[in-house]
Amino acid sequence: MSKILDLIGRTKELFVEDINSYNKQLEKIVSSSTFLVIGGAGSIGQAVTKEIFKRNPKKLHVVDISENNMVELVRDIRSSFGYINGEFATFALDIGSSEYDAFIKADGKYDYVLNLSALKHVRSEKDPFTLMRMIETNIFNTDKTLQQSIENKTKKYFCVSTDKAANPVNMMGASKRIMEMFVMRKSKQINVSMARFANVAFSDGSLLHGFNQRIEKNQPIVAPNDIKRYFVTPQESGELCLMSCIFGENRDIFFPKLSETLHLITFAEIAVKYLKGLGYEPYLCKDEDEARELSKILPLKGKWPCLFTSSDTTGEKDFEEFFTDKEVLDMNRFENLGIIKNEALFDENKLNHFENKIKDFKLNLSWTKEDIVKEFFTMIPDFGHKETGKYLDGKM
Repeated sequence: MSKILDLIGRTKELFVEDINSYNKQLEKIVSSSTFLVIGGAGSIGQAVTKEIFKRNPKKLHVVDISENNMVELVRDIRSSFGYINGEFATFALDIGSSEYDAFIKADGKYDYVLNLSALKHVRSEKDPFTLMRMIETNIFNTDKTLQQSIENKTKKYFCVSTDKAANPVNMMGASKRIMEMFVMRKSKQINVSMARFANVAFSDGSLLHGFNQRIEKNQPIVAPNDIKRYFVTPQESGELCLMSCIFGENRDIFFPKLSETLHLITFAEIAVKYLKGLGYEPYLCKDEDEARELSKILPLKGKWPCLFTSSDTTGEKDFEEFFTDKEVLDMNRFENLGIIKNEALFDENKLNHFENKIKDFKLNLSWTKEDIVKEFFTMIPDFGHKETGKYLDGKM
């Protein structure tokens, strides 16, 4: 934790006051409750699972499509925390599958269902097929598991949104904004809460996680020097989700309060700190060819080739925000957590139209990115999407 905090320019954990103040309540509620964590083998899902596990739940089931990540999660938990009195079991299942439906039919009785499953990368909007999978995962799997929770009389359903859902400029953020609309519709039948938060430092697949891979493979470090982001640690992401799940009122969306502790930092700044922490002096290269060539010789001299450039890819947001000026906030209940207070506002006709259009595309096995973008604009008229024709897959 302290190493990550240093890299993202912090000395203090974000939610320590609130966790300490509410920990006895958390322990009491968790230890007397049953939980299902969906998407529990991703970085945020693992963090949430650990926060629940260490408070001794009566039952904790974890579902994820990644068998390998699930194995590592179990090894990590056993090595860190050991065992609990309650039932702990993992299931390598696709949420959209009939096998998952059979799993829910066989049991399905949980006090709390937490959905951490998502396609989170902006790069996933580059082609219409991955984009459709993003819609299925982020929107319709959420709606499906919400309905199953309603039928099984679940006490509370929690799912992760994103800071990029506030005034979205990319398809990933917009998919989560549309997901929020579907969740609001179901909130009339079940208590729901969500969380919007910053980038999770060194989460699987993130640029910072990629730094580790580049060092291991003796490859250049590449990062944008003009994009500033807020970062939380994996543990903080788990704490934020659990606090929202347990203490959030119906339709609440939790987010980290901005403070001197949580501040913007560029990826390039983190890269420099990261390399210096490993004993390397960053060497700035003029282009990809020079960076690749120098990666063969510079590390032996205590230097590491870096390419820091401005960003020009589709979907990058110039700044980050957790809420819009139209949303009602509660900034007083917690020390470090803000809450967006929501009414059950949604357009039934728009939701039905969107659902039917996507079903038609899939039934005919034919759609374009333009088709999907059009439907997103129907749902979010002020959607700030701008197509540059450039994507992260086209960069080193």
